[in-house]
Amino acid sequence: MRVVITGASSGIGEALARFYGSRGATLGLISRRPAATGFSGKSYAVDVTDVRAMAAAAEDFGLPDLVIANAGVSAGTSGEDLRDVEHLRRLLEVNVTGVAVTLAAFAPAMRKAGRGTLACIASVAGFRGLAGNGAYSASKAAAITWMESLRTEMRGSGVSVVCICPGYIDTPMTRVNRFRMPFLLPADEAARRIARAIDRKPRVAVVPWQMAMVAVALRVMPGWLYDRLAAHAPRKPRSSPS
Repeated sequence: MRVVITGASSGIGEALARFYGSRGATLGLISRRPAATGFSGKSYAVDVTDVRAMAAAAEDFGLPDLVIANAGVSAGTSGEDLRDVEHLRRLLEVNVTGVAVTLAAFAPAMRKAGRGTLACIASVAGFRGLAGNGAYSASKAAAITWMESLRTEMRGSGVSVVCICPGYIDTPMTRVNRFRMPFLLPADEAARRIARAIDRKPRVAVVPWQMAMVAVALRVMPGWLYDRLAAHAPRKPRSSPS
């Protein structure tokens, strides 16, 4: 099995690399910092928003069986502060454009071969807007919608399109949070569950299953009730994208 993973130098991406590598996959690991595989494959020091560099990496690696667009950044933001608009731009660039560039770099060859899976790591934060985390929520909502559009475009091609929406995973991105994170998963356990979900090829999957129940509740909750609850929920600390 040939697997491409972006954002592979830390967090979920690094854990996914360990998971697939330990099972004999040939890896194509893409990240801004070189990712040490320790397994069969190649590492590419590439920014996922760099179209030419991503195209070159895709050509060098060749046809994959699975591409996981995982690279992402987060930042606590406020809709009342003009300084945070730059953070919003960066999150949209990485979390949305980076996903689009990654998958577009590999999709044509996979369509031609008539097989494979294109996957994206989004977030349950994309289901509703989170106070203090608007840029991240907006970027993940856009990623979810992008994957839905791509899925309809790839229909009948033999290529599956899967959107994974994790809840809280123990990574450097979440360790800055100063509030309790329900159903927090270790990164390696999250990787195992994400891989299992991708194997099933659902349109959208939430990991862990408990957060799927939360996601359903969020989606059906009336706006007036959501506003009241979300306004008083703990907020991510203000920060630069990381």
